[in-house]
Amino acid sequence: MEQATVDSLGFAHFLTQTDSVGKLVLATLLLLSVASWYLIVTRALANMLARRRADTFLERFWKASSLSEVDAALQSQPADNAFAALVEKSLRTQVDDGPDHLAAAGGLTEYLTRTLANAIDVEAARSEHGLTILASAGSAAPYVGLFGTVWGIYHALVRIGLSGQGTLDKVAGPVGEALIMTALGLAVAIPAVLAYNAFNRRNRLWLSRLESFAHDLYVLLTVKSGDGRPVAPSTARRG
Repeated sequence: MEQATVDSLGFAHFLTQTDSVGKLVLATLLLLSVASWYLIVTRALANMLARRRADTFLERFWKASSLSEVDAALQSQPADNAFAALVEKSLRTQVDDGPDHLAAAGGLTEYLTRTLANAIDVEAARSEHGLTILASAGSAAPYVGLFGTVWGIYHALVRIGLSGQGTLDKVAGPVGEALIMTALGLAVAIPAVLAYNAFNRRNRLWLSRLESFAHDLYVLLTVKSGDGRPVAPSTARRG
């Protein structure tokens, strides 16, 4: 008889005994888990694809004979990564904008500097996508699970008190079931925290690499040729 009682306890039995508040806690944990894993999978795939595209572009970029060749390549194949977008925007400042534009106030060199900085800021903001949700899940899920546990223990003790059977074997089962909520909260939080830290590290390395490339690009675009003229790309964009 006691074995049958033990076998009847578990998560399924806990679901049948919990009230609307407990089910709301479970739904919240489920929502946080789904959102976290969706972001983990999609961000991991997007980061991997972005890195492959960036590596391919940078290999072609440094093998190009001139910026005009890079400009022509970007016209035939639109930028599909942050490094290509950085080059495309920088080349546009050399061709599409002149000193009479408000954006170029202070000279084209200053305009190029602002363009590079703005492009890096845009990529930094894009890299932060989804991290707030991961951070929220990692920090809030354990407390949500703990609240569910406290709520479950409270109702379990109330039921036990009303039944008048306060022995250890009658208390341990319902209280143990309520602890499932804490375990679920940790199960949601741990992957979210690990993913948040991993994506943060990736973003720091990615932006550091992008800033280093921006510096190299700035030098290439502002260096003077032998006759004293700036090295400029093709003017095919002027059309």
